[in-house]
Amino acid sequence: MSYGFTERLQDRRNATGAAILVAVALVAAPFLLGGYQVNLLAETLCFVLFATAFNLLYGYTGLLSFGHAMFVAIAGYAVALTVTDLSPMLGVAGTFGGAAPLATWFLALVVGVVAATLLAVFIGFLSVRLEEIYFAIITLSFSMAIYVIVLQDTVGSLLGQEITNGSDGLTFIMGFVELFGWEFRLVDILNPLAYYFLTLVVVSIAMFTLWRITRSPFGMICLAIRENPERVESLGINVRFHRWITFIISGAFSGLAGALLIPLYTNVNPQYAYWTFSARPVIMTVIGGPYAFLGPAIGAFTYEYLRWFIRQFPALEANWQISLGLLLLVVVLFFNNGVAGGVNRFRAWIGVAVNRYHKGGVRGVVSLVRETIMKYVRLVWTTLRGGARSLMRRVGIGS
Repeated sequence: MSYGFTERLQDRRNATGAAILVAVALVAAPFLLGGYQVNLLAETLCFVLFATAFNLLYGYTGLLSFGHAMFVAIAGYAVALTVTDLSPMLGVAGTFGGAAPLATWFLALVVGVVAATLLAVFIGFLSVRLEEIYFAIITLSFSMAIYVIVLQDTVGSLLGQEITNGSDGLTFIMGFVELFGWEFRLVDILNPLAYYFLTLVVVSIAMFTLWRITRSPFGMICLAIRENPERVESLGINVRFHRWITFIISGAFSGLAGALLIPLYTNVNPQYAYWTFSARPVIMTVIGGPYAFLGPAIGAFTYEYLRWFIRQFPALEANWQISLGLLLLVVVLFFNNGVAGGVNRFRAWIGVAVNRYHKGGVRGVVSLVRETIMKYVRLVWTTLRGGARSLMRRVGIGS
């Protein structure tokens, strides 16, 4: 048995063990937490899927989108219109009886994903012709166009009826489910267990599907495109087509995240298409690490719970962006490939420390700690000095 095979086998066992541990924690968590914390956890799971779907495009093809909020928004409006209009029109309540809210929710998920996918097909076809900053700008432009359309209810004006309800958006509430003698509201702020577990199941299936895509031959081609698109093109592979398909898949799963998220808020409005909402998965991916599959998931948990922690202190809450900026600064300076990369670097450092201990005892470890501290001190000093010099040049001080 070769060393490489043994290493891969051990990595797979470690990944399986970690997945089981996370699954047990996510199943047990709602029984140990209060209602608000369970809602926060469900919301975080939605952002885990959103950030991971975004990173399928960025981390695996190298295309940075600043407009992924449009998929959440279009799916959210589709969900709201399904609950308020389409479901009654199809007679879901009469067909499914007490399980009608559950059937409506499932129908809304399907309609939301289909709407996001169709939007991704059209916008992706136009956008993947561009690269780098031009791709980022065109996706941002499309997202802001969607924002203006839903804000001004352009489609409703053309049809002569109100559809998106302008800046107020659409508000809806999922009804009570009567199933097997139990009665509960599908989305309940005070008792959110039902919707939490529905979200957990859907997100788990979606994450597994995305993981399989990244491990498939298609995913390997996307990685090659990220590293060197010209060389991949020279091999006869259609780079633009693969980027387009990746864009569609990313948009579809982002729409699924939106279709899960919007019922938690019971309202969808134009802000979900605004550029600041598009920035969320970007920030989460930077924090967690774009080149590890679970990096965006780690970033989503870090981002959401950092915001929750800051909200506990009114003095910090007023300027929470500063705390987020400091976190991003620390990640960029001290972590390679975000938190996920930092964990891998720490594991490598532990291996070096063990080796030093075997060779030189405690002195070897102390020497390694000293070297590491000095390395990061020099890094901080170099960064601050470079920033100071740049600022001085901008204001005309110094050469």
